[in-house]
Amino acid sequence: MIREPLDQLERRTNNINVRSAVPTSDLRAAAVIRERAMELFAQSGVAKVTVRQIASAAGVSPALVIHHFGSKDGLKNAIDERVVAVFDALIADLQRLEEEGSTATLAALFARQLDQQPALTDYIARLLVEDGPAGDALFQRLYETTVAGVRRLVETGAVRVSADEPVRAMFLLVNDLAALLLRHRIRQAIGIDPLLKGGITRWTAAVLETYATGLFVAAKGTSEPSQEQRQRKGVE
Repeated sequence: MIREPLDQLERRTNNINVRSAVPTSDLRAAAVIRERAMELFAQSGVAKVTVRQIASAAGVSPALVIHHFGSKDGLKNAIDERVVAVFDALIADLQRLEEEGSTATLAALFARQLDQQPALTDYIARLLVEDGPAGDALFQRLYETTVAGVRRLVETGAVRVSADEPVRAMFLLVNDLAALLLRHRIRQAIGIDPLLKGGITRWTAAVLETYATGLFVAAKGTSEPSQEQRQRKGVE
């Protein structure tokens, strides 16, 4: 049996004891406050939402919001921490699927979250487009994960070598995030939601077709370069 370091074990025990000492009703109220705040922040932005509005949406008093989170900034930090935890799980899933040779996309993984946490994707979308350390860190993490994922696919021979790997990785990430950031616009324009079951099937099929077969038809009298030629060009 592997023994846990004593200081880690003590911290874990203290955390469990603290959670056990908190009444279940208080934990439930804090969760409701956090969910309602996430919805309001996603809809209107953090600056426009007041503690009183959050309390009203959660069916509690403003004092209880302050009791649990200290301030509106404290509440936003708690939400951001939860978002990071969700992203950790999503990124781990994406890496595992890539290692298994799957063609799963970030948008498809986001779609899984909608059934349980419908406000989460809208909150993340706003986080990514607004200035702030949480959004900056999140985007950087997504980019680094995309770079690592593409490199693994290149190593396995599933993806071609690129002459500019950083830009290609960013292009792929931006295309993937478009389904998240513009999902409401997409739904208005063509009648499908790229993050819901019916829409994600069509969206993913179109994405994979474009990536696998390309978009442009070769000009007459020319032929598609071989993979070896593309790889040589990428190295040069």
